Amino acid sequence: MLRRIFLFYYEGFRKMTWGRNLWAIILIKLFIMFVVLRLFFFPDLLKRDFNSDEERADHVLEQLTNP
Repeated sequence: MLRRIFLFYYEGFRKMTWGRNLWAIILIKLFIMFVVLRLFFFPDLLKRDFNSDEERADHVLEQLTNP
C-alpha cells in the first residue's frame, strides 16, 4: 500500500514539465517567508528579553490571561 502511494507520487514528479518550475517557485517563496522575513522582521523578543524558559512561560501566561 505505502509502496503504491510512493510510486504514484514518484512517477508524478518525474513526469512533470511545468510542475518542476512551479515547485521551484514555491520552495523559493517558502524560503523567503520562513528564513529571510523571520530573520529581519520577526526577532525573537522572548529570547531577547528573558533569560530562562520559566520567565518566558510566565510572561506568555500573564499576557494570555490578562485582558
